[in-house]
Amino acid sequence: MIEPAVYAVNAQNSRGRRIREAAPVGRSEFQRDRDRIIHSTAFRRLEYKTQVFVNHEGDLFRTRLTHSLEVAQIARSVARSLRLNEDLVEAISLAHDLGHTPFGHAGQDALNLCMKPHGGFEHNLQSLRVVDLLEQRYAAFDGLNLCFETREGILKHCSLKHARLLGDLGRRFINRRRPSLEAQLANLADELAYNNHDVDDGLRSGLLTIEQLSEVSLFARHKKLVLVTYPKLDARRLVHETVRRMISTLVVDLTRQTARNIRHHAPQSVDDVRDAPPLVAFSVALEKQQLELKHFLRDHLYRHYQVARMTAKARRVVSELFDAFLSDPRLLPPQYQTSKDAERPRMVADYIAGMTDRYAMREHRRLFAVDEI
Repeated sequence: MIEPAVYAVNAQNSRGRRIREAAPVGRSEFQRDRDRIIHSTAFRRLEYKTQVFVNHEGDLFRTRLTHSLEVAQIARSVARSLRLNEDLVEAISLAHDLGHTPFGHAGQDALNLCMKPHGGFEHNLQSLRVVDLLEQRYAAFDGLNLCFETREGILKHCSLKHARLLGDLGRRFINRRRPSLEAQLANLADELAYNNHDVDDGLRSGLLTIEQLSEVSLFARHKKLVLVTYPKLDARRLVHETVRRMISTLVVDLTRQTARNIRHHAPQSVDDVRDAPPLVAFSVALEKQQLELKHFLRDHLYRHYQVARMTAKARRVVSELFDAFLSDPRLLPPQYQTSKDAERPRMVADYIAGMTDRYAMREHRRLFAVDEI
C-alpha cells in the first residue's frame, strides 16, 4: 500500500463530523462517507438526471450518475499517483452533483430565476443541503453527517452572501483560501470528464460532426494520431479511440503539472495546501486546449437549436411547477408542506431539485394535462 503524502487528508488531520460518531470498523472515515453517498436516495436519482440531453431522448447518453462514476474513476487514478486520499476524492466525486435539478443546467437556471426573490438557487449549495439535511435515513441525525472535508469538496463554488451563513465551511470563500488537494482534484476531474464526454454524446446525437470537431486542436491532434495507426477505422471506433486518447493526455498532464506544483510549493500539511495558490492544475498549453474545447462545445452543442428547444421546454416545466406549488401548497406531497410562509419557496425548490427528468415531466402532466390525474 502506498504511504499517503503529508499534504493528504487523513482521519488524524480531518476536522471530523458535525455530530460525533464511533469510529467505523473495517473501513476508513471517508469510505464510510462514500458508502453513505452511494446508498442515498439522491444518488440513485442521478440515474435519471441528464447532462445535456433529456433522459427520454436516448439510453446511451450520459446521465448524472454515469458522469459521477467517470469523474470518480479519473480523480481516483490521479489521486493514487499523487499519494492523496483516494477514498475522499471518490466520495467528493460521487456526491458533487447530488443537488442538481432535472434537465441539467436549463433546470438549474430556471429554478434560480424562480428563487431570485427567495435567496436564489445554487446547485453546489443544494448538494450540501442534500447531504446535511434532506436525506432522511439515520435515527440520530438528518442528512448523512459526512466529514468536513467531504462537505468542503462538495461545495465547489459559493457566493459570499451564502458563505457567510455557513460558518467554518464558508470561511475559505471569504478568506480566499483553498480546499484540500482532494477537493481541487475532484473539481478538475469533473471538468475534464464532462468536456470530453460531451464530445462523445454530441457526436452520438448527430448534433456535432467529426469535421466540425477537427477544427479543435485537442481533438484534431489525437484523431490524426489514430488514423496514422488505423487508417481504415470506422467512424464509431475512431471517435472512441480519439476521445480515449484525449482523456489519457489530459489525465497525464494534470498529474504531472500538479506534481510539479506540489514540489515547487512543498506543502507539509493540509493547512499549507489551504494557504497556497491552487496546486491541482493543467499545464498552460493543455489548459488552453481545454478552454478551446469548452468554447467549441458552448457554441456548437449547448447552443445548438435542437438543444435550445429542449432547454426552452425544460425551463417552462420547472417554472410552471414552481408557480403551481408556490401558489397552492396543497399540491405538494405532505413532507414538503409547511405552515410557515417564509419556508415554502425553499421547500418547493427542494422538491423540484430532487426530481428526475421523467418525474418532472410526469408531475407537469399531472398538474396541467386535463386527461391526467
